[in-house]
Amino acid sequence: MQRPTIDDFREIRRGLPAVAALLFVAALAFPMWRISVDAVQYPSTTLRVSLYAYPHLTGDFIEMARLNHYVGFYFPDPVLVEPNFPVEENAIDVPEWSLGPVAFIGVSLLSVFVAVAPTVDKLKRGLKYQFGGTVLVFTVMLADIQYRLWEAGHTLDPGAPVMGVAGFTPPLWGQYQVANITSVSRFGLGAYMAATAVGLLAVSYYYRDQAATFSELPARFRNGLTGLPDAVRDRDGDTDDEEDAPHHPTTTAAEPDKPETHS
Repeated sequence: MQRPTIDDFREIRRGLPAVAALLFVAALAFPMWRISVDAVQYPSTTLRVSLYAYPHLTGDFIEMARLNHYVGFYFPDPVLVEPNFPVEENAIDVPEWSLGPVAFIGVSLLSVFVAVAPTVDKLKRGLKYQFGGTVLVFTVMLADIQYRLWEAGHTLDPGAPVMGVAGFTPPLWGQYQVANITSVSRFGLGAYMAATAVGLLAVSYYYRDQAATFSELPARFRNGLTGLPDAVRDRDGDTDDEEDAPHHPTTTAAEPDKPETHS
């Protein structure tokens, strides 16, 4: 079976999936999500916690767990692996958190598999399924995370010290307040790396029918930007020509009178 050469990876449609594969794996080393918290219990500092694609927390997660205890909101239990933080008895079970690395490594291996496709036809077909499959995987992951956040915010511990806290859903991105605790959620570097990798797959899919190389990409980009105004002008010009053209009513030639016949 013929495999692509090193020179073949200068093509955008082969090189970018290989780069995306590296980004997917490297993203596991960085936080996917960051949370900063301000509370009256810590008047002189802002607590910060980083969450990874696997059950691992860094930052002030011990102090934040104490704050969450007041309202009965706990870090989830990953079930399948032992996390680096204490798990509360009433925490919700989120076993899929333990499978985060499987998803990232899976899409990474698929990117490599597509990049080394032996023929152009298999490469183009692989790029289509790779891009669609990766978007589907991360869409499902984001939907699952949002659901688990809703579940955690609506299954508060009834024995929490602060009573009467209404159910809430922490956003993936944004600010929210629970009792006297104000939190801000932001994506971490790992999430941006994964998003960049998906963007690279989109570009490689766009160039799937062209043997364009990386050295040609800047010129193609410039030509695309400079050609856009011309295309718009041409389109507008065609429209103006149609509007300015004189209107000629359509007439139908009258049939000649038939001579009268006398019987």
